[in-house]
Amino acid sequence: MAETDEQLIREALAGDQRAYKELLARHRQSIYHVIFKIVHSNEEAADLVQETFMKAFGSLASYRFEYRFSTWLYKIAANNAIDHLRKKRVEALSLDRPVQTKDGEVALEIPDWSHNPEEDLYRKRRAVTIGEAIESLPPKYREVIVLRHQQDRSYEEIAEQLRIPIGTVKARVFRARELLKKKLKGIV
Repeated sequence: MAETDEQLIREALAGDQRAYKELLARHRQSIYHVIFKIVHSNEEAADLVQETFMKAFGSLASYRFEYRFSTWLYKIAANNAIDHLRKKRVEALSLDRPVQTKDGEVALEIPDWSHNPEEDLYRKRRAVTIGEAIESLPPKYREVIVLRHQQDRSYEEIAEQLRIPIGTVKARVFRARELLKKKLKGIV
């Protein structure tokens, strides 16, 4: 049976290098996705994943076991990515003050394209359609899809919670995805 994050953390704190490797392997992909959503660059995300794990492992002794390890790690990853973006920030032009030109001052007028009601409606309809497709799945497939993609659980966590082999979890997730693709083909 797979070790829990808590067991691995305790072993890592005791100096077990294998436990560090297992924690890294277990969480690397999800941490990459968290960071990529913030920085939008494969190369930067890959570098920031390494930094995140270095920071996390460096402060592992301060981790409090009453919280989920993945939540703690996501917070470190998000903060690391945000700090990275802050460091990259370029000199910005103030929208509140006029710009000085050789002919005098010019006020900037910039249209607001940030709100798009059609896009909002499309996203809401898409979310509803996907939600309905998930709800229409047979219970055993719906359960693993919800745990995997909405609750962001690992295969190991799902197997432990449902008390089924990890291979069964992977097979059900695969089958559920295939069913969803068929249901949503041409719709979303």
